[in-house]
Amino acid sequence: QVQLVESGGGAVQAGGSLRLNCTASGFTHSRYCMGWWREAPGEERECVARIRPDGDSTYYDESVKGRFTISQDNSKNTVYLEMNNLKPEDTGMYYCAARALSRSGYCGNWYKEYNYWGQGTQVTVSS
Repeated sequence: QVQLVESGGGAVQAGGSLRLNCTASGFTHSRYCMGWWREAPGEERECVARIRPDGDSTYYDESVKGRFTISQDNSKNTVYLEMNNLKPEDTGMYYCAARALSRSGYCGNWYKEYNYWGQGTQVTVSS
């Protein structure tokens, strides 16, 4: 049974930092694309960062480039999201998600392309 468990969310002031963790079980992490999606009230879930299983390719939304870093430890089946210089607009529920890497090596960033999801962890940034 596939399971993704997030942790590390919380409330911080603008300019602060948080690290989100996502530990996966039930599948071979080295064959799965994984990423972090953010959902704010009334808005569609958007990909903030995504990483290929080999770690050679990462994606970041323009709004977080230079501030967020996604990384993974395949030996621990864990993906991390280091978030620095947080802004109030970063507030939202953060979800970890995974999908199998396609044969062409495609991962994708659209949330509907991902079929495994964690329960989410709330990040609140106050001004």
